[in-house]
Amino acid sequence: MPSLQAPIHSGFSAASTAQDVLAGIDLAGKTAIVTGGYSGIGTETARALREAGARVIVPARDIEKARNALAGMDVEIAAMDLSDPTSIDAFAAAFVASGSPLHILINSAGIMACPLMRDARGNEMQLTTNHLGHYQLTACLWPALRRARGARVVALSSLGHRYAAMDFDDPNFEHREYDRWIAYGQSKTANALFAMGLDTRGAPHGVRAFSVHPGRIVTDLARHMSTEELQKIGAIDEHGQAVVDLARGMKSVAQGAATSVWAATSAQLDGMGGVYCEDGDIAELAPDTEATAAGQASLSSGVRPWAVDPHAAERLWTLSEQLTGVSMTST
Repeated sequence: MPSLQAPIHSGFSAASTAQDVLAGIDLAGKTAIVTGGYSGIGTETARALREAGARVIVPARDIEKARNALAGMDVEIAAMDLSDPTSIDAFAAAFVASGSPLHILINSAGIMACPLMRDARGNEMQLTTNHLGHYQLTACLWPALRRARGARVVALSSLGHRYAAMDFDDPNFEHREYDRWIAYGQSKTANALFAMGLDTRGAPHGVRAFSVHPGRIVTDLARHMSTEELQKIGAIDEHGQAVVDLARGMKSVAQGAATSVWAATSAQLDGMGGVYCEDGDIAELAPDTEATAAGQASLSSGVRPWAVDPHAAERLWTLSEQLTGVSMTST
């Protein structure tokens, strides 16, 4: 059976924006939750979905920051902290109890290349924020996703998945030296594997999942990088302005949100799921070569096999249940 991890020639490209992708799509009557929806790509994603008619809910750790970022956008804001299991449970329980179906869940929030930090359970913070928190959120929202009778979940991965595969023996850097880029890469690989695992479980219930590389965009995600680091990789110019250069995968925020909303809404993906997408299409499967040097972005496209390995996806699902104490069957 041929792999689904191959372009479908959607007609979109790296230059496409969220508005381009949603042209002619009416999301009236649909409900979307966008984590990280009050910063960077997440804000543009929330804006585009709302303009297409969806009801949009943005969970936020910093309510005041969210209100300022989303002022005038007619989206709902609710308290939630992805690093706090109790907070996740409370947000999800309130939504499920409302009786509303959840048609779109975009797990966009994240952190990148931060110093070693741990959550209250001892898990490394990039793995917690980028993957485990979203795993728990999705599991807790499972009844609402099923209620939609046709839902999409989008996990924002990254080109950074090329920095590292999942280390199932030491995911929390308890026995190996911490490297902020290896930790980030592992978490982005986890995002892609999570989408595979979720799609396997969700497909029989009409819940399909996709992972997405939005492109290389300078947002608040890069707050742990110095100006010198950003200039060295060509992400900002000498004036400190973000660089847009599609030849190097450097996109605007509007272009960065395009693949997320495409994966969340496009009829071109009906009956499909579990694949890694980029530039408004399903990505090619890249050669199985060694990990890209930490912090050094490859300019080639595609997803490494370790991020779309069904066996690894099942191992990650089991690990996620163990580390969070949450399973979809118990919610």
